[in-house]
Amino acid sequence: MASQKCTHLDQVRDVEPRTPNGCEECLKMHSTWVHLRLCLECGHVGCCDSSPNKHATKHFHQTGHPVMRSFERGEDWGWCFVDEMVFEPAPRAS
Repeated sequence: MASQKCTHLDQVRDVEPRTPNGCEECLKMHSTWVHLRLCLECGHVGCCDSSPNKHATKHFHQTGHPVMRSFERGEDWGWCFVDEMVFEPAPRAS
């Protein structure tokens, strides 16, 4: 059985978080979040799907940027929204 491969890793960039102190949209609207996710294409920081506003997933739907990683201290994993694949460790720019 062939293993599934993500075809979007070429879109991973060496990004700096645009809002290192929290979810970009939640900070603007004075809302709260549970966990943070970092878009590995543009550096957008969004809140996870356990958060009330789910801004990381909304960012994917608005931009098509497929790969993100956890932006939580001590966590090293990523996710491709298109292929629905988890990466451990998180992908890095090549």
